[in-house]
Amino acid sequence: MTIFQKNIVYLGKFFLRQEIMDTEQGGLLHEKLREYFGFSSFKGNQEAVIKNVLSGKDTFVLMPTGGGKSLCYQLPALIMDGVAIVISPLIALMKNQVDAMRTFSTESGIAHFLNSSLNKSAIMQVRQDVLEGRTKLLYFAPESLTKEDNIAFLRKIKVSFYAIDEAHCISEWGHDFRPEYRRIRPIINDIGTAPLIALTATATPKVQMDIQKNLGMTDATVFRSSFNRPNLYYELRPKHNVDHDIIRFIKQHDGKSGIIYCLSRKKVEELAELLMANGIKALAYHAGMDAQTRATTKMPSSTKGWMSSSPPSLLVWVSTSPMYAMLSTTISPSHSRATIRRRVVLAVMAARATA
Repeated sequence: MTIFQKNIVYLGKFFLRQEIMDTEQGGLLHEKLREYFGFSSFKGNQEAVIKNVLSGKDTFVLMPTGGGKSLCYQLPALIMDGVAIVISPLIALMKNQVDAMRTFSTESGIAHFLNSSLNKSAIMQVRQDVLEGRTKLLYFAPESLTKEDNIAFLRKIKVSFYAIDEAHCISEWGHDFRPEYRRIRPIINDIGTAPLIALTATATPKVQMDIQKNLGMTDATVFRSSFNRPNLYYELRPKHNVDHDIIRFIKQHDGKSGIIYCLSRKKVEELAELLMANGIKALAYHAGMDAQTRATTKMPSSTKGWMSSSPPSLLVWVSTSPMYAMLSTTISPSHSRATIRRRVVLAVMAARATA
């Protein structure tokens, strides 16, 4: 047998082994998907993204809201050794995901967050769970990650990988720039390097390049999903009497829930009061509220539960952040959503009811 023939045989065996390994890994992933999340199949690029994360490669994910981005780091975190560090800009979103993860596991400490909403005893409990190996996902706001005591703590543990959610916040060219996000890479270097996965639902090529460059992951495998959402439509309406238009729109959708966001905290509170004065159940929520007020405002531990438990009359969540409007699209395609940009036009985003 010639050297060329031997090389052909070797390559054939290599690719056969690789195919067998991929098949076995695919079977394991589907098994774990059913075990942890109750799903029988992956959506879109989820499986390919997860395999890339498990292989230890850096990963950049551009996927629409509702496309299942969180599963792309939650499932590998449950499978891999160590703790996955998830960096997210919203306390409410962290809480929602942590609560959801706890419903999938008998271990209450499977997921935690460390942020300004916790008191000292709660922080100590979180750290104890992490050190004792009960925690697989640990969520941080970028501001919390920069604290020296958190950095010192994270140096003590094995980090499986870092997940940067809402990664467009890194880019100065993005619509939701957060300066603290640009400090993530130096902090990761300080804690200890590990693979990265950056995820966003909104990034132009310029923003994507800025994200990858800032995170030091220019060689990352990039996954782009289709943004076509056949169950959604956008409607723009010229402004006349905005408050009247909002109230009329809401009352035309009795029995449904929705989210409105405004450009300022003051307007959030004013609009919530206006809606309540007109017989509409409404809750104001914004970053200026203290922890106790947020709790009494009943920010949902499960957004799906909040939607399904709302009374026949409309329950409206009024917030300053467009993130909540985006989040609502992942809840149920049967609920209408209203997004109000008060300085431009009345913009309505609604979902067609599905059977």
